Amino acid sequence: MKITILDGNALNPGDLSYEVFEKFGAVFVYPRTEEKDIIKRIGDSDAILMNKIRITEEILSACPNLKYIGIQATGYNVVDLDACRKHNVTVTNVPSYSTAAVAQHVFALITAFTNRVKEHSDSVFEGKWCTSKDFCYWNSPLYELDGKKIGIAGYGNIGSRVAAIAKAFGMKVVTVNKSSRSDRDGIEAVGLDGLAGCDFISLHCPLTKENEGMFDKKLLCKIGGPSTILINTARGGLINEEDVAWLLNNDLLRGYGADVVTEEPMNPSNPLLKAKNCILTPHIAWAPFETRQRLLDIVFSNFKAWIDGKPENTVS
Repeated sequence: MKITILDGNALNPGDLSYEVFEKFGAVFVYPRTEEKDIIKRIGDSDAILMNKIRITEEILSACPNLKYIGIQATGYNVVDLDACRKHNVTVTNVPSYSTAAVAQHVFALITAFTNRVKEHSDSVFEGKWCTSKDFCYWNSPLYELDGKKIGIAGYGNIGSRVAAIAKAFGMKVVTVNKSSRSDRDGIEAVGLDGLAGCDFISLHCPLTKENEGMFDKKLLCKIGGPSTILINTARGGLINEEDVAWLLNNDLLRGYGADVVTEEPMNPSNPLLKAKNCILTPHIAWAPFETRQRLLDIVFSNFKAWIDGKPENTVS
């Protein structure tokens, strides 16, 4: 069996190992694969593993030996599932591997606004504490989370974990999605309009055609305001980046913290790069070592289950 990993560097830049797959055949690992090289590199592979490589009808038609695609992520919008069904290609993904890590990152972004740790640390190393006339100082207002209100748009695994952490901080929590899970957790469910008055709004919904760009100037002026901080660790396309940048620069939104943008890698013309009170990280919420090891373990488990004729976590 020939197993080809098309963008191995995304999951494993060198601190993990793909050796476990070698017991099933020859393994070829490419750190990255450009679009023009996809068909050539897949070639006569029986199985491929990938993260963000776009797999189309054209590619599947050109690679008739391919029978398995293991997505090393949760999202599978890069794969043409209808074409995979047509060509009898099994596709698997990895749900729920990053719940703890992403929820942790949500609060890393939130506390970046409320505690300003990096800015104050930088000022200390610039010598400001050494020359201070007082035993302490702060360069910007600092805020407690206790008593603040957070609205969660999307109450799945990550949204519910964020709610639990928020409650531990003493925050008030509401969610847009009423479900048996939110009822069980005692979380008040509201409509989108019910997010008005929240100090923080955290996005945890999947990106669909229906909600693409939903968080735009019109909605955010309705539910947000100068005291609202918007957090996005879900998908960049959920917001209108032009509108969010405009709101920030006109002091109509207090802050925007995100781990995702619409186009990744980020386009240098992205308006968020010139926005005030905007904190961006390069899609790293999922990337702690333990999280990536868990992901790789499930990727292998999915592959082994397919080999055994009992595929798990199939999306096609």
